[in-house]
Amino acid sequence: QEQVVESGGGLVEAGGSLRLSCVASPLSLSIADMAWSRQAPGKEREFVARINWISGSTNYAGDVKGRFTISKDNAKHTVFLDMKGLTPEDTAIYYCITKPHFGREIWGQGTQVTVSS
Repeated sequence: QEQVVESGGGLVEAGGSLRLSCVASPLSLSIADMAWSRQAPGKEREFVARINWISGSTNYAGDVKGRFTISKDNAKHTVFLDMKGLTPEDTAIYYCITKPHFGREIWGQGTQVTVSS
């Protein structure tokens, strides 16, 4: 069964850092790229960052560029989101998305990130 599982969320003070991880399975899954999105309370879901599985090229939303870094471990089918300089505006549920070469996107259940002021 294809699935994506996030981890690493939690409570952090403003200015702090956090690392999110996401594992896609099974290992036979042919991945095109992986991405992170987030949804804050009362707001629509928004794109955060994306990484191409082969080239490693990345894209970021404007308000996280320079603060967040997306990276990957191809062998472990894992993508990371390193977040620094967190602000209360970064409080949201963070979702990991895997886009396979074939088939639909696979979304995780999300992990909560809460930044206290």
